[in-house]
Amino acid sequence: MAGKVIIIGAGGVGTVVVHKVAQNADVFTDIMLASRTKSKCDAIAKDIKKRYGVNIKTAAVDADDVPELTSLLKEFKPELLINVALPYQDLHIMDACLAAGVNYLDTANYEPLDEAHFEYSWQWAYHERFKKAGLTAILGCGFDPGQTGVYTAYAAKHHFDEIQYLDIVDCNAGNHHKAFATNFNPEINIREITQKGRFYEKGKWVETGSLELHQPITYPEIGPKESYILYHEELESLVKNFPSIKRARFWMTFGQEYLTHLRVIQDIGMARIDEIDYNGVKIVPIQFLKAVLPNPQDLGENYTGWTSIGCRIKGIKDGKEKTYYIYNNCSHEAAYKETGTQGVSYTTGVPAMTGAYMFMTGKWSGAGVYNVEQFDPDPFMEKVAQSGLPWHEIINSDLEL
Repeated sequence: MAGKVIIIGAGGVGTVVVHKVAQNADVFTDIMLASRTKSKCDAIAKDIKKRYGVNIKTAAVDADDVPELTSLLKEFKPELLINVALPYQDLHIMDACLAAGVNYLDTANYEPLDEAHFEYSWQWAYHERFKKAGLTAILGCGFDPGQTGVYTAYAAKHHFDEIQYLDIVDCNAGNHHKAFATNFNPEINIREITQKGRFYEKGKWVETGSLELHQPITYPEIGPKESYILYHEELESLVKNFPSIKRARFWMTFGQEYLTHLRVIQDIGMARIDEIDYNGVKIVPIQFLKAVLPNPQDLGENYTGWTSIGCRIKGIKDGKEKTYYIYNNCSHEAAYKETGTQGVSYTTGVPAMTGAYMFMTGKWSGAGVYNVEQFDPDPFMEKVAQSGLPWHEIINSDLEL
């Protein structure tokens, strides 16, 4: 199967998705990139034409305007929409997909604009509507969430009779040579990190203070890095889809300088997400901060080092305890050389294309709303490794956690 795809969002991740889709033009036969700013789409399309000889259509669209987006979808008639816009826009985009009869895929779950809070309930509530329309919606198909869910499904299929303990570990050991910058949208990044931590244990969610629990974790080819527990959305779907899990946690590394900047940003009120009055103009402090921080898309050029993301799993196989660690290490320099973006955008964009490829080729199908771990992991694992994110396994070694 092959056909048309539309990508919504022309940031760093959107740039990677367009590159990867264009590299698979035998399956993605007609490609459109749309965002609020058409000039950004045109610049990416020009680069793609030069690199791969593939023509990309472009359009301006406000993804929050459901009728406007519906109209564009009805005009272009894509098989699938890849949503790499902002998480606030997920529900509007899903509404437009239902109205236009288009299948849907995203990389991050819905988050209301006025509250730093994310969970799948809002999107899971669309299941019956997508099912009734005969459409597929694939949620959280980036790296984490996304590839971490596929890794877990792969471990469950091939390595365990019962998964009991799951730790998702995310290390960015890269250096962008800026005093302070975030690797993806600063507003989303800061909101995510400053909220309370949460992990799953013995059937309950345990809440912690923001970045309260931490320990060093050793990452392959990188070494030990201080890693902090924070809440991440894939935990919610993984404990639901793998009910044998007794404990699930998400760990992320942060450098001391980053944490100092973050604390100051919070202490002086720049992380606020409510409106304030400034000289008679309503502004949201975190949105103002986003405007003055370095653009994550521009970090790639001077970025050195690696990311390392994976799943450390303990469980039972053939009546015996087994440990399993599956991970990918990604070079910021290699990501920039290929796509002009840094490794964090690259590790999110490649799985998004891979999930879209699974759908377009009929490997992942089913009417309704699904998380990635509900599909067969094997064809995804093969394709994602070919597409720039090879994976590695360490069996029955010390997981440290």
